[in-house]
Amino acid sequence: MGYTATEKIIARACGRAAVRPGEVVYPSPDQVIVHDGYIANSRQTLDELGITEVFDRDRVLLVVDHAVTYSNLIQAERGAAIRRAVKHWGVRDFYDAGRGGQGHVLPMEQGYVLPGDFVFANDMHSSNNGAVGALAMRTGTEIICVLATGTMWIEVPRTILVTLDGRLQPGVFPRDIGFKVARDFTNGTYGCDWDYRVIEFAGEAIDRMSVDERVPLCNTLTEIGTATAFFAPSPAIVAEARIVARRPFEPVYSDPDAEYEARLTLDLDSLAPQVSLPGSPDNAVDIATVVGQPVDHAQIGSCGSSMYEDMEVAGHVLRGRKVSPGTRLYVTPGTVDITKRMTASGLMQVFQDAGAMILPPGCGPCAGGQMAQLAAGEVSLSTGATNGRGRMGSPESSIYLASPATVALSAITGRITDPRSEKQLWA
Repeated sequence: MGYTATEKIIARACGRAAVRPGEVVYPSPDQVIVHDGYIANSRQTLDELGITEVFDRDRVLLVVDHAVTYSNLIQAERGAAIRRAVKHWGVRDFYDAGRGGQGHVLPMEQGYVLPGDFVFANDMHSSNNGAVGALAMRTGTEIICVLATGTMWIEVPRTILVTLDGRLQPGVFPRDIGFKVARDFTNGTYGCDWDYRVIEFAGEAIDRMSVDERVPLCNTLTEIGTATAFFAPSPAIVAEARIVARRPFEPVYSDPDAEYEARLTLDLDSLAPQVSLPGSPDNAVDIATVVGQPVDHAQIGSCGSSMYEDMEVAGHVLRGRKVSPGTRLYVTPGTVDITKRMTASGLMQVFQDAGAMILPPGCGPCAGGQMAQLAAGEVSLSTGATNGRGRMGSPESSIYLASPATVALSAITGRITDPRSEKQLWA
């Protein structure tokens, strides 16, 4: 019996020939990623324990992406504490506010996370790294243990294989797939447990997907409690990774006879655009259910939909048109490099001409209401990672989630609009 890619990656990180689901192991990560919300606190805790250095400063990446504008004194003081921690530890790979961007996008873009890697990161949306064929596991506050020792215990997770058949219809996008799969897990359609499972995607459809298109699928499922997500890297993705790689790497693939806990299938031919109702990303419905819902606030960005190709799709919809007078549209590029590409290609001008407001690279409004907040009673349509109550401001506001195409078109009309309704966009 063969092994899944998850089992192979963890085995290599443990220096073992093989591991099986259910084993408790202590893997050594290729990369450790810590976001701004945990850096200063981690340093304080390590200092209290008498630990003055991180386990390996060359394998630690520190990123400021949640609070990048320092809109209050608490954020400014934390920023200063972060810079002191970086200097104290001697960590070289530090991306301060305005220097790098989203910590779930930048590591792949800049060659820190590569196919076949095992990654520890404090934040749940580190699952994004599965888009390049890496296995990224979230640690939460236990990132302190990893910084101190270089490892922590994990249980080897089981893997569920989801095969994507067919092709997406015009106006339907990978973000819609993520919402649909999340819904089908939690409403019982799939009839299997998803908690702490790795979701591995397969099928002819994924061979056609770029990294940018794979990210939304990896991003959404972590919200329902999966361990992480994984895509076998295509030859094109491996080739792109070799261009930016900061060290050698070896892509990993599941064996043909690997044992999966479940094998599921999704037919893309019949998939409609999805909208997640307020409360949780898996509250997804076909867009017809909510067409016409007025929108006060629209947001394109976050770790789930801030890649360059997301911006291209939104820009295509907005080109030559104007945001509705009653709607505010915010655009948050994922990284500084994505912002530069948008400027060079003319996309930035498209957004500005349409009346959108461009925010600094990073998490944007999705980062717990750091900027562009909602008032009581207001409705947002967002490409954000999640939509819990009060996520972007008032707990009396409502957040719907959708693809960049749906958000862009709805910002123009001022109400939730099916992107398939404008066939000329996709001709």
